[in-house]
Amino acid sequence: MADEHQFIEDGLQRSQIDEFFAEELGRAGYGGMDVAKTPMGTQIVLKAEKPGMVIGKGGKNIRKVTTELEDRFDLDDPQIDVQEVDEPDLNARIVADRLGNALERGWYFRKAGHTTIDRIMDAGALGAEIVLSGKVTGARSRVEKFNRGYIKHNGEPAQEIVDEGQGVAVMKLGTIGVTVKIIPPGAELPDDFEIHEDVDVEPVEQIAESEGVESLLEAEPETVPEAGADEDVEIPDESPEEVIDEDVVEEVIEETQRADGEAVDDEEPVATGDADDDPDLDELDEDVEAEAEELLSEMDDADEEDA
Repeated sequence: MADEHQFIEDGLQRSQIDEFFAEELGRAGYGGMDVAKTPMGTQIVLKAEKPGMVIGKGGKNIRKVTTELEDRFDLDDPQIDVQEVDEPDLNARIVADRLGNALERGWYFRKAGHTTIDRIMDAGALGAEIVLSGKVTGARSRVEKFNRGYIKHNGEPAQEIVDEGQGVAVMKLGTIGVTVKIIPPGAELPDDFEIHEDVDVEPVEQIAESEGVESLLEAEPETVPEAGADEDVEIPDESPEEVIDEDVVEEVIEETQRADGEAVDDEEPVATGDADDDPDLDELDEDVEAEAEELLSEMDDADEEDA
């Protein structure tokens, strides 16, 4: 069998054994179990509110349970160790069964919920939550929650620290599920912190008034280090007028004069002349006038034909 299938089989078997103990030892205040497989057999640790009822007179009840475990679940030499629960009000499984029995006896769900959660907090719990889901008062199902203190719902603290238990209340209208979560007293949560008042704290060194930021800036030399050089390079103290190149200034002046239309000595003058002295222009004007007269005469002839 593959490892994945083996894990599934072990989990299913553990759930079935837990349900079996809940049915057989419900009156004894069953509070959960721990199963560990050893070379000598299967070690089962039972937690119960009344260990005497689990063992029975002369060990009769415990032998019956052991025999049924061997026959029903095929366990090799199961060894059952019964331990008494120190504080039943801090065991989520026992509290859930008690609340389910109270609802079956006719307790109103609000009274039963508040009474139960008050008993949990009086026992010293850091936080508790009770959830009732089902047909609590009418034909429609709903969820009722009762909270006190501080509770964790997810993450590693919710899995390792919070004690969770489920119970069932069979009513006339239907089944009501009961879920109880309890954070036991003394639990160390990751967000806990402590304030120590009698702790000697080392004094913090403060900068003197004469060594302020302004004084440090004034004391800095006007040097800029070059990359890869150990010595500092001094910044020249020349004024901006001395740094400007004279050739660049002359080029800028020439470009400004060209933009304003001033002639430069190196450029050739542009030839200018009068248009009336050109004979080609006179011939062009005569040809244009003749074409215009012909066009007017053609338009007059067209108008006479239309008339």
